[in-house]
Order: sequence, then structure tokens, then C-alpha cells
Amino acid sequence: MLDQAFPKPITPDKHLPNQRWEIYPQQPEFAQNLAMMTNVSPIIGQLLINRGITTAEAALGFLNPESLVLPSPLEEFPDLAASVELLQQAIASQAKIAICGDYDADGMTSTALLLRSLRSLGAQINYAIPSRMHDGYGINNRIVEEFHSEGVELIITVDNGISAYEPIARARELGLNVIVTDHHDIPPKLPPANAILNPKLIAESSPYRSVAGVGVAYILAVSLAQQLGEIKGLVQPMLALFTLGTIADLAPLTGVNRRWVKRGLKHLPKSDLPGIKALIQVAGLQVREEAGSRLALSAVVCVASRRVGEQGAEGKTSVSSAKSLKPEDIGFRLGPRINAIGRIGDPQTVIELLTTDDMAIALERATQCELTNISRQQMCEEIEQEAISYVEEVFVSSLPKHRVLVVVRPDWHHGVIGIVASRLVERYGVPVFIGTYEDEGHIRGSARGIPEFNVFEALQYCHDLLGKFGGHKAAGGFSFPAENLEILRSRLSEFANQCLELQHLKPLLRIDAEAGLHQLNQQLYQQINALHPCGMENPDPLFWTSGVQVIEQKIVGKGHIKLTLSQTIHDQQYKIKAIAWRWGDYFPLPPRVDIAYKLRENHFNGNTTIELELLGVRLPNEHFSEPAINSPQLTLSHLFNQSSASPLKANFQYQQRNYTCGIYKNDVLSELRIKNPEGKVLVMQPGHTNGLLGKNRQDSKEVDLSQPQYDNIIHAALQALSAHFDYAQCPLSPEL
Repeated sequence: MLDQAFPKPITPDKHLPNQRWEIYPQQPEFAQNLAMMTNVSPIIGQLLINRGITTAEAALGFLNPESLVLPSPLEEFPDLAASVELLQQAIASQAKIAICGDYDADGMTSTALLLRSLRSLGAQINYAIPSRMHDGYGINNRIVEEFHSEGVELIITVDNGISAYEPIARARELGLNVIVTDHHDIPPKLPPANAILNPKLIAESSPYRSVAGVGVAYILAVSLAQQLGEIKGLVQPMLALFTLGTIADLAPLTGVNRRWVKRGLKHLPKSDLPGIKALIQVAGLQVREEAGSRLALSAVVCVASRRVGEQGAEGKTSVSSAKSLKPEDIGFRLGPRINAIGRIGDPQTVIELLTTDDMAIALERATQCELTNISRQQMCEEIEQEAISYVEEVFVSSLPKHRVLVVVRPDWHHGVIGIVASRLVERYGVPVFIGTYEDEGHIRGSARGIPEFNVFEALQYCHDLLGKFGGHKAAGGFSFPAENLEILRSRLSEFANQCLELQHLKPLLRIDAEAGLHQLNQQLYQQINALHPCGMENPDPLFWTSGVQVIEQKIVGKGHIKLTLSQTIHDQQYKIKAIAWRWGDYFPLPPRVDIAYKLRENHFNGNTTIELELLGVRLPNEHFSEPAINSPQLTLSHLFNQSSASPLKANFQYQQRNYTCGIYKNDVLSELRIKNPEGKVLVMQPGHTNGLLGKNRQDSKEVDLSQPQYDNIIHAALQALSAHFDYAQCPLSPEL
């Protein structure tokens, strides 16, 4: 329960997103110096600092990844040479090779990449992908036995296999060779494969450390082609599939991923692969009418015309430039159309799409992807609403205690519950484990985490209660006997309470810098382009603006809010358009708010404008009369710097109660102290999101300063101090 010594503020009835904002400390001098050394603007200098890039050498390598000298993959992956040799021997002897893939975008693009490349190198190769509905994730004994009966001599797993000890042991018993290519976290016991390629097994400092499953497949295929002297003509098709799979799988855009994806995004729009062309065409990114494909294209247009309104963040309708795509074009437009097939369709559709050389077949398969994606969107919406109703009724009041959400319901399609899990994380700010019944005795599910919670470690913590499980820090999949549900819920809560504090239980926004609406223009947008491609571990820059006015707002599509925002600076009004995806529950927004957002380009009727994609909103502090002071952290530093050697003090009233406050030095650090009538003192320091509350420092407790009752009273104190009144008789507890 929140401490009652500081009363709750009066807030409107309307619910707003329950978020915590973490604003990076601004370092203008450091940013200016870094900018000068690398010939970029100071804002880019600050954004680089926020991403942990603090030297000119690191900045130049980041901004121009092609300048980096990469080590040979053969030096980085201990089993790569053995893998290439096994494939060389199989191709030379025309032995049958089989790929065991996965049904997500990473697994399907990995499968297609190896199929195309190995076929072009003369291999006798086929593939199998486990059924999401009947098999679950990864290679299994059934697939191994089928491969053996078909005369397969070499199995390659892609995007799976690192945890499949038993099936791979069975393959080895049957005399089959096995190459595991995977990128998921390493289990305690490795499978007995002939060779294992996994970036988690190489040095953390390696530039190859961040590759996804499709990245491992790409490295293997390129290394084999180079060894055989057949690399010509293979790189561009493989690079297209690598780029598609890497972004769709949300792999970190660092290391070689950043280098290869940046290169791939330039080549994708002019790719010669019919499947890539068709997918881009169906998604509305470009219109290229190929000879002989008008009939298939008319089906695509018919499908597109049946959409009602916007389709969400993955259905935006702007058209990208033919010169280059951006990660969001894949993440929101192409990736979901591929993933939809893996979730509720037949993965063979995507494999045929990405491996065919016939444009008519490619357009037909792309249209199937489009239809399936529309069905997937509708299914997600229905399950999400049912899940929210169930959580609000049963679990929401106990979230502070359990700190994890375990939701299991019958009759949900387990192909889409992972997406719903992500949306529940956005809504409730806690790790989410969501499942549905495979049959009366078994439950299968998906998990999504928050920054302070490791999903894979949580699953390992419950390993004795689970059947199969796998994943990584941010996400995972699992199955377990239905009878274990309640003890699993208890065990996950036990794990969550070990690593999560109450202040973690709100969605986190990491905000790069503050900006006024007058600064949001094409020039700033072009400067930000220096950071692209953005994605995981190199996020789109996130800005915030205080006290904007909402002058127009309406619901569009399936629960999105379209807005016009304004801000008046020096008697001049600045307006900008914005969109808030899936924020229908918060409509209408208050007339005046603080906003957090990304910048987006909108292309319409030949015009290009800058718009905002809202990710955060909160009530502005109504106590401030000085517009230059918008953040408690900045204001505290400002007031301390302006104060004399003696503490700056003030008295103030807040909700009919008298308080005293002052800025003091604790050793070498400045801190704000606010004392209430009961003698309790709230302490905060610049740059800290947590503070102390108590009658003395030894017995005080840590509190989340972003909670409304603390945040608002801090602002009230800072307003009083900013008036520069010096109250000599303003005693605060000296022990604090």
C-alpha cells in the first residue's frame, strides 16, 4: 500500500497509460564534443551517448558499419569449419540433406535461405517444419524417424535444436549426421550433434554475437559457397532473406546485423527474388506490375480493398521510397504477413513464396499471406479483449503481490497468444505467461518479459514443472501438464518477487531528450537517419514534450487515436499530427498532456510531412508557471546550481497541508528534502527515479518517485523553491 503520509493527488476519472518514464541525463558538452569529432549534430551526439557510444572510434564504426574490419566467421565459430566440411561431403556424394526449420519468420526465412543456397550449390535437399498445432517448437523424434525412413543422411536444424537433446541423440543412434544452427539460449546440456553453430557459444565481444537464426544460416551458406568457389550470384538473394528474417525476429541491430541489415534494406526494393517482390507489392510498400501477373495482382487489390480502416501498427498505409526500406517497413508490414502463416497457416506457403522463381506463384502465395494476416488480426483482437476482461476480473488487484501474470483459458489459438502476451505486457507492465489447452491434460503457452525479468531463467526456475520450454531473455515458449497450473503460477510469482521491485511493474519508456514542437521538422528527421537502421538495442529515438494541447482527436480504424497537437512558444502556435496505435481505451485524451513519441514521415499525395507516433502520455504538472522548467530532475539541478553555499529552503502548501522543503548537500551530492506535518521526509537526488521516505535515513524505505503522490508533491516543492524565497526557519531532519 502506498504511504498515506503523502496524500494522493486529485486526478481526473479518465484512465491514462500506467507508465514509468526514464529520461536519459542530458550531457550537452560531451554531446557537442562527440558531434564535432564525428561531424554530426549535437542531438545525434546525445543520442549516441544514450546508446553507450562514448568514443569517436565507436561512433564512427556505428555510423558507418561498412568501415569496420570483420574477423572471419571461421575464426569465431569453432564448429563452422566442420559444418562446411560435412556439407561439402554430402554435396559431393549426393547424400540426402534435410532441414528442420521453425514456423516463425526467423525459422521460415532461415529454411528458405538454406534451401535456395544449397540447391544452387548442387545439394539434394528437402525440409520439414514442425506443426505448431500438433508438434510444438523444434525438431522431435517423429521428424527424425521420418527423415531416416526417407534416406536422409544429414540433418540441419535452423532456428532450433540447441535444447533438443533427445531427438538429436536419436538421430545419431540412427547413424545420421546433425548440424545444429540456432541462436537461442544455451541449456545446461548440449545436444550430441556433429557440429553446433550458435552465437551464444562464442565470445560476447564478437560482432557475430547478435545474429538470429537466419544470421547463422547466412554465415553457414556464405562460408560454404566461398569454400566451393560458387559465391557469385548467391549473396544478394541470401542477404534479402537475412534482412527480412533478422528484423522480423526482432534481433538486435548491432554488430554484423547492423552492417548487413543496412546493406540489405537498400537492396530489398530491387531484389530479383519473386517472393520478395510479391510481398512488397501485397503490403502496399511499392506498386510494381510485372508482366503476366495482372490477374494475381487484381486479387491482391481486391483483398486490400476489403480492409476496414487502419489495421494497426502493422497496417500503416504510407508508401516507402523505392530507394530503400526501413526496419519498420519489415517489422510492421512484411514480417507480420509471414508470421501470420506460421501462426495460423501452413509454413509451406512461405517457403514456396521465398524459394519460387515464378512471379505468378509468388503473387498467389503472397495473397495467401495477406488473407491469413487479416484473419490473424481479427483473432488477436478477440483474444486480447477476452484476456483483458479476465485479467481485470480475476488478477489485476493481485499484480503488486504476484508481480507476474499467468493467464490460461480454453479455446484460444496458441498460434497468436504470443502477440496477445506482448500487448498485455504493454498494458499491465508485468511479465506475462499466457497459455491455452492442447487437450484436457496439457497446456501450451508463450511468455513475454520486461527489462528486469529474464524469461528463459524464469522457465529454467520452473523446469521440473514443465514439459518442453525454450526462449531467451525477452520471450519464450513452454508446455506443461494442466495439473501443474497453480503450482507453476506460484513458482513464477516466487521468481518474479526475487528480481522485481514494485516500481518495475509499469511499462518503461526510455526517453532520449526533450523537444519543443517547433523543433520537430524535416531537418531533425534527416539528422536522426544517421542512426538507422533502428531496432532492438538501437531503438528509434524517443522524445518528449511537456504541456501540449490536444486540439483535435478522433478514433480511426480498430481503436487508434488520431490527433492534432499544438504548443505555443513565444506567442507562436506550432501544430503537428499524431497517431496513437490501439489507444482507444484512453479516448478521449485530456486537453493538455505531456507526450512521449517517435518521429515518423507521412507520404501523402506527393507531400512529405513529419508526424508523431505517440508511445506515452501523462498529465502535465499543473503547478508550474515557469515553462522553462519541465522536469524535476532538471529543476533540482538548476536550483542547486543557483543556490548559495547555504541550503535553499521554502515553505509551501499542498492539498491544504503545510510542508517544508530544501536543497541540501549529502556529502558531495545535492538532494531535495520534503518534510510533511507528521515528520516524514521524502528525499530525491538528480538523475534518480527512486527516492527515500522516512523519519531517518537508516529506517527509510525506497519509493518510486514517478508514482503520482510523490511526483506531484516534488513538483509543488520545486515550484516553491524556484520562487527563490529564503526561509531561514525551515528545519528538516538533520539525520536525513
